[in-house]
Amino acid sequence: MSTQQRSGAGRPAAPPPVAARPPDPPAAPAAEPAVPRAGGLRSWLGSLPDAVFGVLGVLLFAGLLEALPRVGVVSADYLPPFSDMIGALAEEAGESAFWTALLDTLRGWAYGLAIASALGVLLGLLIGSFDLLRRITASTIEFLRPIPSVALIPLAVLVYGTGLESTLLLVVYAALWPVLLQTLAGVRDVDPVARDTAASYGFTPWARLRYVVWPTALPYLMTGLRLSASVALILAVSSELIIGSPGLGSEIARAQSSNAVARMYALVLVTGALGVCVNVLARVLERRVLSWHTSVRTEAAT
Repeated sequence: MSTQQRSGAGRPAAPPPVAARPPDPPAAPAAEPAVPRAGGLRSWLGSLPDAVFGVLGVLLFAGLLEALPRVGVVSADYLPPFSDMIGALAEEAGESAFWTALLDTLRGWAYGLAIASALGVLLGLLIGSFDLLRRITASTIEFLRPIPSVALIPLAVLVYGTGLESTLLLVVYAALWPVLLQTLAGVRDVDPVARDTAASYGFTPWARLRYVVWPTALPYLMTGLRLSASVALILAVSSELIIGSPGLGSEIARAQSSNAVARMYALVLVTGALGVCVNVLARVLERRVLSWHTSVRTEAAT
């Protein structure tokens, strides 16, 4: 026996070797402070309703009107601060003459728009249903359509004086074309297959108009009606301003001639508010009438 074997006798057995421990994963970097990202801000802004941006735009515009004369960019003699306009508007609201003028303007707008819409729809359906009639009247429509309504003011005053009839003539002439042209476009867009199918099934002219032409032309008609509503308001105020027929336009002219600048701007703001209301009402009516149409349903879904 060797010397080494003799020295190892009587010692405890050595423990089994321990498996090597895997290295620890690298430490995660320290969390950075939260910083708003551009994508998150855009998505948050996109989630806000459009009415919020509309109110924000009005507030910014009002602030601009208040600041420009205050800092001297524009003379307050020509553009008074917005607060002065609101004060003049509050005084106007307390007078019966203001409400009478407002009702006169609304009456001219509503009557003129109703007459123009009825004429536009009837003429559009009639002319669009007959190809020969459409070809004969095309050049006449293109000749009359660009004539501005204000060019007819001498004729209106000569025939009807300065009453409501003159305003109606100008409003009807200006508001007729959007409805007429849109109705013509809608009638022309009728599917030829649907038209031929209705004819082969022996549909009466009224049934073809009710079930084939009208559903196709209605979206076009509503677009024309919305455009005509704004045009009718513009012409109603313009005719009152130029001719002097009763309404907000004549009140604006009277305030300008008497150097009541703040009152004049207050009445201008009222006409702008009327335009917003007319546009909102037209869009609400369009959505209700075309609730079955794919364009409205897609807009509502988004």
